[in-house]
Amino acid sequence: MPLPDDQRALYQAFLDQAVLNPSLTVWLARLPEQLAHGLDRNRHGDLSAWEKAVAKLPKLPAERKVDLNSDTITVDLDLSDSQQRQCFNLLRKLAPWRKGPFQLGGIHIDTEWRSDWKWQRVAPHLAPLKYRKVLDVGGGSGYHAWRMTGAEAAFVLVIDPSPRFYWQFQAVRHFVGDADGGRTQFLPVGIEDVPENLGFFDTVFSMGVLYHRPAPLEHLQQLKAALAPGGELVLETLVVEGDEQTVFVPGERYAAMPNVYFLPSSKALCHWLERCGFINVRVVDEAVTTLEEQRSTAWMAYQSLADFLDPNNRTRTIEGYPAPRRAVILANKPG
Repeated sequence: MPLPDDQRALYQAFLDQAVLNPSLTVWLARLPEQLAHGLDRNRHGDLSAWEKAVAKLPKLPAERKVDLNSDTITVDLDLSDSQQRQCFNLLRKLAPWRKGPFQLGGIHIDTEWRSDWKWQRVAPHLAPLKYRKVLDVGGGSGYHAWRMTGAEAAFVLVIDPSPRFYWQFQAVRHFVGDADGGRTQFLPVGIEDVPENLGFFDTVFSMGVLYHRPAPLEHLQQLKAALAPGGELVLETLVVEGDEQTVFVPGERYAAMPNVYFLPSSKALCHWLERCGFINVRVVDEAVTTLEEQRSTAWMAYQSLADFLDPNNRTRTIEGYPAPRRAVILANKPG
């Protein structure tokens, strides 16, 4: 049976990389099983609807202008009014959209997160991404992955187990077309599905993932195992203020999230990274999340950060904990 276009492109990208680095052939052999599980319609009742929405997107003009370097991922092309309405309605079926923003054929997708603000804080500190192989763990709809491709990475792979994010990525791919040369791909799996000791990627991003892991040191070791010797880890996560020994463990919920386990101070997190064998560990950014950066929009109409903070004291969550503070820490795997 012929592979769908989205899966065929993924296979080809893996094959191209495996020719250059045989370590990826181990993962290539596992792709059929991982895709079958990740896109199993029994996993989520709406998965078929998302797939159909992307399949119904109209054929677009070949001539288009793609900008992966602006704060808003932008694809300019000439659509008729009826085509634009059709695209708008189909893209809305994939909501909520959390990471962005995007401007696709004149349709502005105003996402919950101003992910461009995070990129502005992170990008100046990175080792240049040009020619690098990049893994984006928990990358959501792929906004940051497109920015990485815009920075001339050789290969960018998003992994995220959410099938909704997979189909949001494929919807954006429909507009981007082959402007990236197929260098940007999405696999609907988690970090635990990456082959052990892969040692393949030059840069690994884990942004907004660590606090969801009940075993954070294991997560750090998994990230390290995916890196090539000398590679760079970009870790962004919730933190609290404190010294090297400060680690906060919230109750059943933190800012209404049920699956938040460990919130270390940035100093404690640096200590964790060093204990895991990383070197050159440094904090490059730390700030409280603002209501302008994370908020409800027409494309994410559910509750957002403003609803999860104490209305009488915005420095505390509704549970009485410190309001969300995020840090970006860079580190390297020894060469």
